[in-house]
Amino acid sequence: MHTLEDGVSTTLRVSARDVAAALLSEMPLMSGLLSPNILWWSPHEVGIWEAPQIRPVALVLEAFKQPQRFRLPMPGLIFICRPGQPPRIFAAKSRPRKMEEPIYHAPLFNIFHDGRSCQGTHKYPMKVEDIPASFFSSWFTVDAHIKGRSVKFPDNLLKLWEYLNGRKRYPLDDLVQCGTLADILKGVLPQPVEDEQGAPPAEDDAGA
Repeated sequence: MHTLEDGVSTTLRVSARDVAAALLSEMPLMSGLLSPNILWWSPHEVGIWEAPQIRPVALVLEAFKQPQRFRLPMPGLIFICRPGQPPRIFAAKSRPRKMEEPIYHAPLFNIFHDGRSCQGTHKYPMKVEDIPASFFSSWFTVDAHIKGRSVKFPDNLLKLWEYLNGRKRYPLDDLVQCGTLADILKGVLPQPVEDEQGAPPAEDDAGA
């Protein structure tokens, strides 16, 4: 660092640590008050816990026809969100608190084996806290991986929805494990069950 006083230039040695400390002292490091349902926060994504609840949903079975309406009890869901982007979604039997806790496939349409959701034409909000509600407000279609989502109905997610429709609680024993919390954070998940519906999502698909 150089100083100039009375026309005399003086060179002072300043450590990189002191410079960094001075810069950080001027930077706001707080993320602000986080919602109680935030599981984790990073500069790249936010993990949001959605407690078990009844979800009104609409499923399009045929193009240009009215969707079929359901009221489904859902287990607790983990939404991994980025602003304006389709979330990754998983299920859990309770709010996860340890990295080794088991995580399950979400019993939902329009989701792939790795938890990615099919955006279709749906536009997601930039505010990540609003993404879960936005996901359920869209119409679902019979796309993405629809097998291996249920113990009772391993090959037919629609039959699971029909079975759940109008019930009050999701049967947690029906969930199919896909890994642990550590696995989904690392992006390390097993290969999906073979599924003829497992092609990459088309750009003009409806649904979440």
